[in-house]
Amino acid sequence: MVELAGINLIGLSSYRFTWFDWFCLWYPPGWLILFNRHWQHYHADPDGWNWLEYGLFLIPGGFYLALLIRWLRLGCRLPRNQGYEFEPKYQQAFSDEILAPIVKHYFRGELQQVENLPQTGPLIIAMNHAGMCFPWDFLALAYLLNEKRGWVLQPLAGAALFDHPWVIWWLPPGWSQVLGGIRAELDEFEAALAQKTILLYPPEGLRGPRKGWQKRYQLQTFDLSFIRLSDRYQIPILPVVCLGNESLHPLAFNLKKLAKQFQLPFLPISILIPVFVLFPSMGVWAMRSRLRYFIQPLYQTESTAATNAEQIQAQKSSLREERAVTYRQAQAFREKLQNQISQLF
Repeated sequence: MVELAGINLIGLSSYRFTWFDWFCLWYPPGWLILFNRHWQHYHADPDGWNWLEYGLFLIPGGFYLALLIRWLRLGCRLPRNQGYEFEPKYQQAFSDEILAPIVKHYFRGELQQVENLPQTGPLIIAMNHAGMCFPWDFLALAYLLNEKRGWVLQPLAGAALFDHPWVIWWLPPGWSQVLGGIRAELDEFEAALAQKTILLYPPEGLRGPRKGWQKRYQLQTFDLSFIRLSDRYQIPILPVVCLGNESLHPLAFNLKKLAKQFQLPFLPISILIPVFVLFPSMGVWAMRSRLRYFIQPLYQTESTAATNAEQIQAQKSSLREERAVTYRQAQAFREKLQNQISQLF
């Protein structure tokens, strides 16, 4: 047995990318198999998918039968969450053994303007997030930065990626946490920054990926928390412009009302949806695109905090003024990033 981040894992050696994995890479319903097979190589997972069920993924409508078989096999219950936490070594193994062929051969990811990359963190890496699909623009950037600098990065992710029932059946419970995902909640965001993490952050939040094809490469409203916390912990912001992420799910539009009913961050409608209905395992797949990342110069926020306690007492409007200053900085940052996108697109 080998030990990874304090947890005993099954794999005695590195995961080998075989002909079957290459087949899964180029056959869209097979991407979910890639993720789960890699997990099972390193983790004991009696609740996970098995080979019969994997085979059913690959035929039209077979996923539904596979889901029924697994549900009956588990005694008509959800897969159990084993309480996993972030495992940096598993993140590295997943990056080297699964993300590498996907990013290099499928998304053809590349970093531009690498002279703007600092040598080390902590950092808030702020990027335009889009695609209305699985967050491949963030995963590809994490892989490329890890390859270039050896950084351990953690992405801020919506709650649906952690505990939505669809995700729990698709992927092993705890998968997002093990790979370093941080819930997009203020307390967890701040706790990660307090630990001097290199954090991947979408300033638009979910407004970015769910805006739809008609607003591609148009930045939506930025949240203010990253400006405020960057100032509080004196952590610089590294802006990154991604081109190609809008084409991960092209011609897609968001069905807002239905998305709310299913408690999803977005529910796309496009020419691909009939195929997805036949092959639900394609939920982690995206269209082939060339993902290019343009690294911008570091951005350091201006201090918005009051200078001393007396000033706070004397000015009742200090907190309101602080928020106004933070808002102006977020707007200025957004405009600057939008200008860069417009020039590069």
